[in-house]
Amino acid sequence: MLVSGALALVLSDHIGWQNTYILMAGIMALGIIGTVAGLEPRLSLSPPGSMAEAISGPLKEFFSRPAPISILVLIVLYKLGDAFAGTLTTAFLIRGVGFSPTDVGTINKGFGLVATIGGALLGGGLMVKIGLFGSLMFFGILQAVSNLSFMVLAWIGKSYCAMIGAVGFENLSGGMGTAAFVVFLMALCNHRFTATQYALLSALASLGRVFVGPPSGFLVNWVGWPQFFFITTLVALPGLILLWWMKQQVEGLMIVD
Repeated sequence: MLVSGALALVLSDHIGWQNTYILMAGIMALGIIGTVAGLEPRLSLSPPGSMAEAISGPLKEFFSRPAPISILVLIVLYKLGDAFAGTLTTAFLIRGVGFSPTDVGTINKGFGLVATIGGALLGGGLMVKIGLFGSLMFFGILQAVSNLSFMVLAWIGKSYCAMIGAVGFENLSGGMGTAAFVVFLMALCNHRFTATQYALLSALASLGRVFVGPPSGFLVNWVGWPQFFFITTLVALPGLILLWWMKQQVEGLMIVD
């Protein structure tokens, strides 16, 4: 993440985008080599006996639970406001406020990654104290409020202090929310179908980032940057409301001590 985010933006200022993309493609080969060389893990549970069972079994098991549709909707909505703002954060900092790609690479991607990791560690520690539901609700509220910090930056204009504050707050709260959200997804998985169910649930969670991308650009052109980030805060509210409504189901999930 640090190489593809911070380093890529800094390099684009010096070697151009074409060479940067070629370099990033070459770096991705390291992951392919590691995957090919890695050994398969030893399973303590018996895997599905056939491809049909590997596909239908996880789905049947999941939809046999109480309120499965509500759970799926919650997965889509929980990070939607965060994803809505995140689709245009880099464009906003470069084109909307006027920071250079090097500034954005160093602060938004570099410092932002550090804040995200710190948020994940902090979120994991707090989760032990306040539980899964409390963490999802508290961190979700922080995620929504953090979008307003970019609205303030849009009002202020090019200010490094305001940028550092907005980036730090947004990534810290995003890391905390991601930590709780990943635990939530893992708690939803049956141990026998962990791979399939987690893959499907995490893919469903990414749908928000896919569908909010194109409308976000049109929305910015229509209402402007400050109003856009305010709207992204409002977009986060339905997920929090649904989470509160499903409090009993979330609290019933297994939590790792």
